[in-house]
Amino acid sequence: MKHILPCILLILTTILRAQTPVLEDYHPVWTEQSKNASGSMPLGGGDIGMNVWVEEGSLYFYISRSGTFDEHNTLLKLGRMKIRLDPNPFGEDFRQELVLKNGNVEVRGRGTRVKLWVDVFDPVIHVDIRSKSPVSVSAVYENWRFEDRKVKGKANNANSYKWAPQGEILTYRDSVFFMEDDIRFFHHNRKKNVFDVAVEQQQMTAVKNQMYNPLTGLTFGGQIKAPGMQASGTVHGTYANTAFRGWKLQTPAPVKHQQVDIYLHTEQTEHIKNWEDGLEQEISAYGKEKLTVREKRTVQWWNEFWERSFIFTGKQQAGKKDSLWQAGRNYQLFRYMLGCNAYGDYPTKFNGGLFTYDPVHIDNTLTFTPDFRNWGGGTMTAQNQRLVYFPMLKSGDFDMMDAQFGFYRRLRKNAELRSKVYWGHRGASFTEQLENFGLPNPSEYGWKRPDDYDPGMQYNAWLEYQWDTVLEFCLMMLERHRYNGDHIARDIPFILSCIRFFDEHYQYLAHKRGAKALDQNGHLVLYPGSSAETYKMAYNATSTIAGLKVITQKLTELPERGLSEEENTYIREVSGRIPPLNFREIEGHKVLSPARLWERINNTEVPQLYPVFPWRIYGVGKPGLDIARNTWKYDPDAIRFRSHVGWKQDNIFTAVMGMTDEAMSLNLKKMSDSGRRFPAFWGPGFDWVPDHNWGGSGMIGMQEMLLQTRGNTIYLFPAWPQDRDVHFKLHAPGKTTVEVKLENGKTEIIKVLPKEREKDIVNMIGGPGSYR
Repeated sequence: MKHILPCILLILTTILRAQTPVLEDYHPVWTEQSKNASGSMPLGGGDIGMNVWVEEGSLYFYISRSGTFDEHNTLLKLGRMKIRLDPNPFGEDFRQELVLKNGNVEVRGRGTRVKLWVDVFDPVIHVDIRSKSPVSVSAVYENWRFEDRKVKGKANNANSYKWAPQGEILTYRDSVFFMEDDIRFFHHNRKKNVFDVAVEQQQMTAVKNQMYNPLTGLTFGGQIKAPGMQASGTVHGTYANTAFRGWKLQTPAPVKHQQVDIYLHTEQTEHIKNWEDGLEQEISAYGKEKLTVREKRTVQWWNEFWERSFIFTGKQQAGKKDSLWQAGRNYQLFRYMLGCNAYGDYPTKFNGGLFTYDPVHIDNTLTFTPDFRNWGGGTMTAQNQRLVYFPMLKSGDFDMMDAQFGFYRRLRKNAELRSKVYWGHRGASFTEQLENFGLPNPSEYGWKRPDDYDPGMQYNAWLEYQWDTVLEFCLMMLERHRYNGDHIARDIPFILSCIRFFDEHYQYLAHKRGAKALDQNGHLVLYPGSSAETYKMAYNATSTIAGLKVITQKLTELPERGLSEEENTYIREVSGRIPPLNFREIEGHKVLSPARLWERINNTEVPQLYPVFPWRIYGVGKPGLDIARNTWKYDPDAIRFRSHVGWKQDNIFTAVMGMTDEAMSLNLKKMSDSGRRFPAFWGPGFDWVPDHNWGGSGMIGMQEMLLQTRGNTIYLFPAWPQDRDVHFKLHAPGKTTVEVKLENGKTEIIKVLPKEREKDIVNMIGGPGSYR
């Protein structure tokens, strides 16, 4: 007994200590079928997203892929699959689980298991059906674009015409047909598309042949292969108010095992034959390696993804209704959704990503097709997109940021052509509400414009002179280098071009007004400008000044050979031309001002706190923090606009300023369950469902509560209360990872890599911590 008793005590101690959740505790498990697609579960990998659900005994999933834009820039889904087994196994013992660790979904019932997974490294979807007793399997590919479909009214919000379609808008039919016992499907864009319309509208025709055009000839689709199943004709039906046609495959006899594989291919080509050849080559190459090897590699990728970083909150036994437990679970679920587009050619969109579903289940007046999402398909709203990608720094998902950075790199030339054509100067001019070909959204640009209005400007009360959001993506590029040491050389020309635009354009505008290009202090006069979408016709907008100051400073801090001598000289000159930040006094307190002057307020952002986030001029351990906090406390607009909904950043501001109680309250609201069956399908907020900038801003807020840096110093728990359990692993600059557990009021610093960074840790609660 004297040997057994210590072992029992050790086991009990270990159990008692292991109170924070682990990843498996966060797996969504459903024991009842879904009513419709709104009760779907996300699944994906590489650049593919699926919504998976079981309804009335049938397994359904939508198929989405990054970059599938039609002629009008609608981000089209690739169709819907319906799989039915006979006899139906999904009865009382039904179970559907998202297995986060392995990146797959399993559906079980009565001795049958269906596993769905996506190859992270190749665009292929796998459905593996195994049953103890033989079952008949039918698989139907359902497509609602089986004929040309008129797009009317609000349905145009899904494309680049939005509220102002120019004539009749048609979503053109897809090509779908049997190839013996396979199903092939694709959409091929016509030559005339919204790129051509925008170029003509915006007076860029003279340089059209120099411009990047991602839409003409874009072809996307795939092929469904199900060995042993046979083509069984077509069917017709209606789902969620939308008519569809289905192409059916059927097993000739009951089976215990059936595989259904969907191969996807996207290519920009004039000739469909080229796309078909490319698809067939992909299918042939894929078959040269065993499926078990490919699945093992995908599982390994997801395993390593979860090891990169995590935030587990609360106690295992707290239960799903506990708000702190929900925050940690939903952080992991949303990060999983971002991981499903790790390697897309296009960034994860703020307004639904790859996981939108039938709009009638969000608003019963929107009886449109499953392709619908609000605020466009190929339109990128930068002030929303930034919130999707900033959290990837501290989560260590550096490889996933290339989708967003590549988007901007491709558009640099088009943005530089705008400056040259309209104003005759250099630099990349990026507007808000940006199309995937680098021009402003046509309807936001304005179809009814005064004849003498600047053709380079959007005639739009919300968006006029708003072009500083691109600086935040410049910041991300520089920060990824600071965090991970990634080679920055390919980003430098882009960043310099963005800075040059502000420098040359505002001197150009000053010369249009008078003889002097700078003010009496030798500073740029940033007028007219815009402080976010809120403070319009602004003079020296704080959001612009903060961005220019931080970017130019970070450029000069790059290691040797980061910039050429000439580039370094130029950036130092620009730095000297940037005006100071703006302040004012409210109730006797010095606060940040959104601009020096402004004409009107249009929206509800709080750019006077952008020097806190994203620009981090103020924060824990930095001078002037009282000024930032006073702005939060006393600025009437900051108070009036306060919220946790959608893209609101109050949860981030308070975390960066070390305001523990306020940060915890706002972040728990932000990361609470969505109210939909899948708890991280937030929204619509200001945008759509699932609202990805809601989830992204929530991730950032939680990260900032747990870890912040100033220089080499790493602050732990700068805005986290000591009585809230948490186990996290996050990244810091200098290729550093920090894993820490706070449990029952005591801090345990588990691992810091590299080890020499331990000396830089400042634990802001519970003493200096203990290393093991």
